[in-house]
Amino acid sequence: MEHIEQLWNNPRTVKKKKSASSQKGSSEISSQKWAILSLSSIPLVMTLGNSMLIPVLPSMEKELSITAFQSSMVITVYSIIAILLIPVAGYLSDHIGRKKVIIPSLIIAGIGGLLSGWAAWQFENAYWVILAGRALQGVGAAGAFPIVLPLVGDMFKNEDDVSTCLGLIETSNTFGKVLSPIFGALLAGFIWFLPFMSFPVFCAISVLLVAFFVKSPKSTQKPIPFSDFFNGIKKTFKEKGRWLYAVFFIGGILMLVLFGILFYLSEVFETEYGIKDIKKGFFLALPLGALCLSSFISGKVIKKNKVLMKWLTFGGIIATALSIAALWFSIKLWYMITMFLISGVGIGIGLPCLDSLITDGVEKQERGTITSIYSSMRFIGVAAGPPIIAILMKFSNHWIFIIMSSLSIIAAMVALLAIKPQSKEA
Repeated sequence: MEHIEQLWNNPRTVKKKKSASSQKGSSEISSQKWAILSLSSIPLVMTLGNSMLIPVLPSMEKELSITAFQSSMVITVYSIIAILLIPVAGYLSDHIGRKKVIIPSLIIAGIGGLLSGWAAWQFENAYWVILAGRALQGVGAAGAFPIVLPLVGDMFKNEDDVSTCLGLIETSNTFGKVLSPIFGALLAGFIWFLPFMSFPVFCAISVLLVAFFVKSPKSTQKPIPFSDFFNGIKKTFKEKGRWLYAVFFIGGILMLVLFGILFYLSEVFETEYGIKDIKKGFFLALPLGALCLSSFISGKVIKKNKVLMKWLTFGGIIATALSIAALWFSIKLWYMITMFLISGVGIGIGLPCLDSLITDGVEKQERGTITSIYSSMRFIGVAAGPPIIAILMKFSNHWIFIIMSSLSIIAAMVALLAIKPQSKEA
């Protein structure tokens, strides 16, 4: 027995096991590279469909004779509909399969974009029809990106692979945010509503990629009866509610701050500095580029180390809070861009950590529903950011910085106190 224990604890044996596991994980990722690329197209497309409109909002206000608050609702209505339907999509994906929810959702989102573009082109008073199209896009969004997270968790057995792929998915999401202002401003430079019309094309490409290259893991288990499933969710929240609620809250705050920043910059660049069109797109892409790069690095670094996830999340949010608070002293153009660039880095560090904590921390049969609730909270942040900033801009810029930095500090304290992994492997 002692010999067996010595063999078990032999460093060479452990090293070989880790090496074999690493090689297996690397091989698994390599064999699934086209599937990963296809799944990465979904957050990219969904982000383009929403963030691409941010640099267009001032032009929309002039073309449709609407206020800044009304233009912010073009972003918000999309998110509100998604918030309501994401848990339903998550539940369905747990029972009928991920792809059977993702593909129809992408098609619905494309139809919504087409409706908004057609209304802007053909109608004299197009605002309310545009909102209806955006609502339809929100229906599609509910069953697209939020379902990607649990699908990645299903596809890989190795937690390191899951974290790495979630980092790539989050990077694709943030890369979409980098491209969005540039691409949106470029298209709007020809015709202001062209960003709406381009969205169905992106959706069609993503549908084809997912249909041909993504194969959902076959489940040998029969769907769980709703009563048992509901009891399982209740049990999960009872046992893990403390950190789950914390991750939900933090995800919502980070997206509120991010989209608040984007809306603020889009308005200020045009009204205060005369920066418009494609130039404004490039300026907006600077903090988003920092967010994209930091998301990619964070996803690579964290592996399955939940202690590291906690402290990277905390540190990233603190950096975001301090950089926004520093805008109290000056809003000169390059100083402001630099501070928001630091904010982008902080948010980018935190998002892959939150994704991994959620995906790794719940049972497979409940993963779709739990991650969908998390995605709903993120969409609440997206929905709340622009109108809150639009209202605060009527008073003073200082209130914008005070509120956004205060919310970030609260989120950092929640991460510090509520997320308590017991060990690196916990």
